Amino acid sequence: MPDGLRRGVTAPRSHTRRRSVALATGLVLAVVGGTAVAVDGGLLSFGSSCWDSSVRLRIAAAPGIAPALKDAADYARDNDVTSDGSCLDIRVSAQDTYKITDALRSKSKSATDFEVWVPDSSVWVNRVTADGQSVPVTPAGNVAISPVGVAMIPTAAKSLGWPRKTYSWTELAGATMTSDRLKLGAGDPSRSATGLLALTQLAETAGRTKGGDTLAAATAKALSQRTSDSDSQLLDTLPRDLSGTEQGNPKRNQALILSEQAAFAYNASADSGDDLDLFYPKDGAPRLDHPFALVDEPTLTTDESRAALRFMTLLGEPQGRKILEKHGFRTDEDDIPAETVAGAGGRAPQPYKDVPERPATDKAVEEALGMWTITVQSARLTTVVDASSSMSDPVPGTSESRMNVTKAALLQALATFTPEDEIGLWKFSTKLDGKRDYRVLVPTDRLGDQVGGTTQRDRLSAAFSDLKPVKNGATGLYDTTLAAYKAATAAYTKGKFNAVVLLTDGVNEDPGSISRSRLIAELREATDPQRPVPLIAIAVGPAADKNELNKIAEATGGSGHLVTDPSQIHSVILKAVVQAGDKS
Repeated sequence: MPDGLRRGVTAPRSHTRRRSVALATGLVLAVVGGTAVAVDGGLLSFGSSCWDSSVRLRIAAAPGIAPALKDAADYARDNDVTSDGSCLDIRVSAQDTYKITDALRSKSKSATDFEVWVPDSSVWVNRVTADGQSVPVTPAGNVAISPVGVAMIPTAAKSLGWPRKTYSWTELAGATMTSDRLKLGAGDPSRSATGLLALTQLAETAGRTKGGDTLAAATAKALSQRTSDSDSQLLDTLPRDLSGTEQGNPKRNQALILSEQAAFAYNASADSGDDLDLFYPKDGAPRLDHPFALVDEPTLTTDESRAALRFMTLLGEPQGRKILEKHGFRTDEDDIPAETVAGAGGRAPQPYKDVPERPATDKAVEEALGMWTITVQSARLTTVVDASSSMSDPVPGTSESRMNVTKAALLQALATFTPEDEIGLWKFSTKLDGKRDYRVLVPTDRLGDQVGGTTQRDRLSAAFSDLKPVKNGATGLYDTTLAAYKAATAAYTKGKFNAVVLLTDGVNEDPGSISRSRLIAELREATDPQRPVPLIAIAVGPAADKNELNKIAEATGGSGHLVTDPSQIHSVILKAVVQAGDKS
């Protein structure tokens, strides 16, 4: 147990390996096309004349792991490590992962400047592979682990009972929000996997408690005032003297959401002698898993693919693991060096081995990122709800109508918005207001504004609750969509995430409305890239046409979505926000 040890001690260790991070060589070589060759076959050989036919590889690596990979590349070079008899000439460059992600997704010229990509987390690889238009990446395994916790300056950690007292993610967030002397900083979740995984875990944990959604949104709002693009920039926000008077400076952070490895590296290089202390949340620390991926693998030569995988397997061998552990990384989930934990500022009984009960899913990550986008920017959303008679139909498998479940989902979503967000409500059917198919129930305003003795939030809550299907009402989709969109673009608010959220369970049933082609043409004409207002169109139930809604929404830079159960509406809105942000 890492009791009392501080700073990184990196003496070689011998141990029986169990679940190693990197995949076994034979398995890895079978993963990528054209490289299914075993080591015992002699293709990955060693020889003194290997530099006559060396293979050069360029690796773009997350800044945290780049120094370790450079040391491993030096080891391979100094020891004539070979692949197919050729030496490995590995060139590693540290590059911000979010920038590489953007380059791969946009297919920019810089996306082909390297053959291998080692980001800090699989969340980035998943975002690239989910985008069918991006440069393809082929994950081959994972090379290192680093859990995410909350690092604090010694006085702050002591005030919270470190190391004896343990906290959940929500308890840690609550502790930092209730103390004016404990400012919490984090990496921007849209640019930092550390920040995104922590926010996802917080949202997942908070979502299982009453009022948890509000706490998660409030925490995100507080974090948004103290975010940095990277761990290195985040560490610069600490007081220059961890034991000095500057720790009371309101511009400085006393606590940081940080990876174990980043805390280890900071403590190893700190001049002050006062290391950071690290809290490991008792409900589990999410992991940075450092995937190793080939970039545009079909264009690589066989020699390049095999050389890349040879370098990856080197990282899983004893000398490679030793190099990674020297830099503060874990290489095995079951055999954690005490020196790594202690060097990062961890100490028993902090639960440094615990992982979340349920690993974050891609859906949970997208929802957390959507919540972040809305919370940080603040949102201006015009919500347009179908009130046609078919909304009284039951949701399959329940006794609830589509309208009742939709109302519940909207009320759930409303609870996550802050007083600075602007939300409004329209409903539509056919001929609801004279010849118009729609009616504005609550104009779009700040939720915190007082209106006639009550707040905008209370007005919306009441209006959502009062929504009812119109008897014999049809779906006046086209005219309503155009009217709501023109109103939203005319009232565009700079600095906020502006959007129209349309929910319908059917297709257009108003014979006197404009045509779909004219609707799309007018939406395109009303769209201004400098003042984006994406239409988020949600098809509810089997009668809605998701493809049609998607074509309509795409004219505005938005997207169409299908939910079979209206209770999915909240998560779909958050997902759509992320997609809209990617396009802007």
